[in-house]
Amino acid sequence: MASVAGQFRARARNQLRDEALDAAARLVVAHGWQGLQMREVARQVGVSRQTLYNEFTHKHGLAQALLLRLTERFLDGIEHALDSADEPRHAWTAAVRYTLETAADEPLLKVVLTTDGSDDFLPLLTTEGAPIVQAARDRIVAVLHRRWPGLNQANVTVAAESAARLTLSHVMLPLHPADQVADDVSRVLIGFLGEPHHTH
Repeated sequence: MASVAGQFRARARNQLRDEALDAAARLVVAHGWQGLQMREVARQVGVSRQTLYNEFTHKHGLAQALLLRLTERFLDGIEHALDSADEPRHAWTAAVRYTLETAADEPLLKVVLTTDGSDDFLPLLTTEGAPIVQAARDRIVAVLHRRWPGLNQANVTVAAESAARLTLSHVMLPLHPADQVADDVSRVLIGFLGEPHHTH
């Protein structure tokens, strides 16, 4: 019985987080960072502000959770891009291109990068962006090890983190077309990592 009760509480908490993050995303897209108010999120979700603070601690914690969830959704697409390629060179290119093209059309990222709230939101992608880079690195490493186990493990980790950092920098400051950036990043990474002798 305790196990069932625990599972129920976990599902209820996950549902609360998802609903709160959905509400937060709507508010940020509609009104910018300044429009993200814990009081309004709580009202839309139908819980007390204290319940929301218990879950996210503060507004900054809510914003961080929002970007981490967005990162996980990006990583689902990145994993699909990596899995769809027949060799690492094409995998890197497809993953970087997907990220840049999707980021350019993502309403929440547009707010983060352009609104007057950037002084509060932007550090979550820069000076406080370690959780995003680490999540991307770990997912990329897992896919590459599964697809091409012959690649050097330590080098794969370095390449994955470098790919995450390079791609994020181009999301933040897009100076060139996505296709060009994807090819450039892929060439740099393959130059370091090399090609496996066999693909799967």
